[in-house]
Amino acid sequence: MLVGTNVRRVAIVGGVRIPFARAHTAYATVGNQEMLTAVFRALVERFGLAGVRLGDVAAGAVIKHSRDYNLTRECVLSAGLDPQTPGLDLQRACGTSLEAAIVIANKIALGQIDSGLAGGVDTISDPPVVYPRAYQQLLLASAGGKTLGQRLAPWLRLRPHHFKPVLPAVVEPRTGLSMGQSAELMAQRWHISREEQDRLACESHMKAAAAWREGFYDDLVVPYLGLKTDNNIRIDTSLEKLARLRASFDQRNGTLTAGNSTPLTDGASAVLLASEEWAARRNLPVLA
Repeated sequence: MLVGTNVRRVAIVGGVRIPFARAHTAYATVGNQEMLTAVFRALVERFGLAGVRLGDVAAGAVIKHSRDYNLTRECVLSAGLDPQTPGLDLQRACGTSLEAAIVIANKIALGQIDSGLAGGVDTISDPPVVYPRAYQQLLLASAGGKTLGQRLAPWLRLRPHHFKPVLPAVVEPRTGLSMGQSAELMAQRWHISREEQDRLACESHMKAAAAWREGFYDDLVVPYLGLKTDNNIRIDTSLEKLARLRASFDQRNGTLTAGNSTPLTDGASAVLLASEEWAARRNLPVLA
């Protein structure tokens, strides 16, 4: 719903992220809430937002524990903003942060709010590990018992297979294919050679390393848990090294390897968006 008669321009005030960490390394002991809170706090500190009530905050994650059902709101409460600042959880596979930015920007453009944060977080190091549904039903039946006998009776059905965890997998539910397997099909369909993929991967690592050396990320990345730079950049890679790696997803005809595929990564990022008038009142910069 448009509030007023004009669609407003949306200012990008600034954004931050923590260094990206290869899964099960620097951020192995934390989860989504800790990482997302860290980037929210960094924005609050950088732009003097302590105690400020923002119009809305939208963020989310794809891999979440059940305890994270109100993830964004909990992070808002720990970030130093006015506790009346609302928080909205959303999720889009591989596009949560972008979708969050669009939601906040649209609200600002339509005059519904004047400012807000958008962000995203994901962890491979802290995945939800659950147990079979049969075990869940047994527990619920026991919890629902009215008498001691009713609470104990379901446990007579307990079997060793109930303790076999259901581990999370990075697969598409309908096809059963992993992202790597799907990418193999894409490479075959569009005739993307192994050499082209290796070259792109090598150039990506070299450009990322150069960007860090030249200070490109100095004002974009805030240290977290002792990590100051992304630890998933291979500064010593080369086309020769990449060419020696075996295919990871299709041993016979595959072209995707551990070297030219995206590593599983933990990280979080956020951005402050606002109307031009709100930014001007607070003497904040407008990047775009």
